[in-house]
Amino acid sequence: MTREILGEPIVPGTASGSLVKLDAPLSFWGGFDPSTGLIIDKAHPQVGVSLAGRVVAMPGSRGSSGTPGVLGESIRLGTGPIAMILTKPDINLAAGSLAATALYEATCPIVLVEQVLFDALEDGATVVTRSRSQ
Repeated sequence: MTREILGEPIVPGTASGSLVKLDAPLSFWGGFDPSTGLIIDKAHPQVGVSLAGRVVAMPGSRGSSGTPGVLGESIRLGTGPIAMILTKPDINLAAGSLAATALYEATCPIVLVEQVLFDALEDGATVVTRSRSQ
């Protein structure tokens, strides 16, 4: 069964895929390998998990202004998330997604949802993310 997730658009768009729900924020700069799509931060609870081609749900990113470059490169390579669901706006993730769209015509919609909806998301579920304005 596919679950539709409606959220406020940070980066508008629609995507459908398998959900990976992260237990903690992720630093893409040094915590994610854009060539493989794997979480490589040894301190992250989901080290070794692939984000490639997945809808990623997480509270937000952690870390530096290097995140847009790493996220944008992974989207270009096809090793990054196909969409993201967040509980708070994140400028670095938005910048990475928008850069990939502008430079490579590759999209990664990002939607913002309320905490109660985020908490109800289940890892591995098939979801469709959609901006409320669509």
